[in-house]
Formats: sequence, C-alpha cells, structure tokens
Amino acid sequence: MSTIVLKVTAADLQKMANFYKNEQVKAVPYSVFTAKKNQTSITGYTSGKVLFQGQNAEAEASRWSADSSLPNAKAKASGSTAQPKSGLPAGFADWSVIGSDEVGNGSYFGPLTVSAVYAPADKLPLLKKMGVQDSKALTDVRIISIAKELLKTVQCTVINVMPEKYNAVQPTMSQGKMKAMLHNQALGNLLKKIAPEKPQALLVDQFELPSTYFKHIADQSEQVKENIFFQTKGESHHLAVAAASIIARYYFLKTLDEMTAASGFRIPSGAGANVDLVAAEMYRQGGMEELNKYTKLHFANTQKAIRLAAK
Repeated sequence: MSTIVLKVTAADLQKMANFYKNEQVKAVPYSVFTAKKNQTSITGYTSGKVLFQGQNAEAEASRWSADSSLPNAKAKASGSTAQPKSGLPAGFADWSVIGSDEVGNGSYFGPLTVSAVYAPADKLPLLKKMGVQDSKALTDVRIISIAKELLKTVQCTVINVMPEKYNAVQPTMSQGKMKAMLHNQALGNLLKKIAPEKPQALLVDQFELPSTYFKHIADQSEQVKENIFFQTKGESHHLAVAAASIIARYYFLKTLDEMTAASGFRIPSGAGANVDLVAAEMYRQGGMEELNKYTKLHFANTQKAIRLAAK
C-alpha cells in the first residue's frame, strides 16, 4: 500500500475538502476531512498535511502535486521526495499529438475503457468546431453525438475490458498497472495504425506518477516511451486527450446499454447507492455468477449488494 503526504496551505486544504465532499466519510481526530476515492483514503489534517493511503495513492496525490494552484505542495513517498512532474513544452496545444484517456475505472458496473486518438495539427480547428472538450463538461447525449462525428474524423483505437475479463485479471495486479498496460497497448496500436506518419508527441491523461507508469509496463514486450508526456487534466492541455475521453465515454455508455438489454436491468454508471440496489437484485436472481458478468467485483459495492440482498 502506497503512502503519500502533501503539505498545503489552509486555502488549498479547503479546496481539497470541497473537491472530495461527495466521497467524505467520518473524519478522524485533528482532521478537516476524510474521504475515500479510487481505492485511496485521503485525510486532510488541520496542520496542513494531507495523507493519501491506498492502492492508487500516487495517482490521487499527483492530481494535487501537479496542480499549479498548489505551488507549495511537496510529495513524500516511502521517505523520499517524489519527482515533480515536468511541464509540457511551449505551444504543445498546437502540436500533432496522440492522446489517451480511460473511462469506467470508478464505475461498479461496466467495462474499463481506454481510448487513444491522433489529433494532427491541421485537424485541431475542426475538433474545436465540433465541440471537443473535457467529457466531464458534456452531457452524455452530447458525448454520443460528438463521438460519432469524431469516429469519422480522426484515427483512434479503443480497448474495452469487459467485467468478466477485468475480474479474471484484477486479483493479479493493481488497477494502476492494469490501466498503464492498457494505455501502453492503445498508444502502440494507434502508432502502428497511422504509420508511417508520426505524431510530434504522445500525451497520457496522468493517473499515476510517470515513474510508476513505466514500472508498470516494464514487463510488456512492446513499450511506448518515445516523446511521451503525462499531464493531469490532460484534456485541458490538448484536444487529443479530450477527444480520447469523449470516445472512451461513448464506448462505455454503449456497453452499459448493451448490458441493460442483455440483463433485463437498467444498468447505471458510478458506484453510489442506486448502484447497490440494482446489484442487490441482480445478486438475488443470479448470484455471484451474474455479478461477475456485469460488475467489477473487487469494489465495496459487491459486499453492500450481498447485504442488501439478504434483507
């Protein structure tokens, strides 16, 4: 289990508390907030220290250590100072770039979907005109509309890891490693697809420290390392990542609709209380075998669903 500590100002501590307000749990003594997100416990203390502990601690902490609004943040892991993330080159937003992003890692139902998109410089004005931006700022209806146009406009690759495959692999690796392997594969596939053309750079929407990412793909026969950059909120720094986010979300939503048709349940996204209710009824009717087809079993929602089903 990784442990990261950041030192932040009082104002930044409140900013973090507001960010995690929907994931907060009972606060521990001397803390401003305690939250759980992405299999990580985050505790902000009145002293200004913020403790990240868990499977994805590095990825969650990097969200803040790389944030320009937290210039005083200092990360420490295993007693050593973490490497600061380097900034992107000047004019990067106008480069020809392959960007990658993933969707579904925080949703109990549905796949883990990774997409990579090649956005050459000469197509960037068209992507802007199409409305490409951070998918979180778009409705699902709009995402579907833009994605369909994007698929006719850009070169892309999509890897959709369905729950049964995810559940078979997950016990043998962390979610961070799984995502790193999928990003590496999606980027590699797209580089082959557009060859002999080459992008000026590749940009991964950062979910863990670059050093950790490269450790996670070290055992892969093909490793994409040339001209690769990592950036939190990557969709704000290049339209290639924003487009990848939209296409990944489109395939994720499309899969949820297919699961709804196959299961007879209206399959929701996310990991909230409404998800537990659907999962509980699914468990009552089909047991763990049915949940294995549609959910990520290692989520806490599984045990919640079992308890609800017993009532």
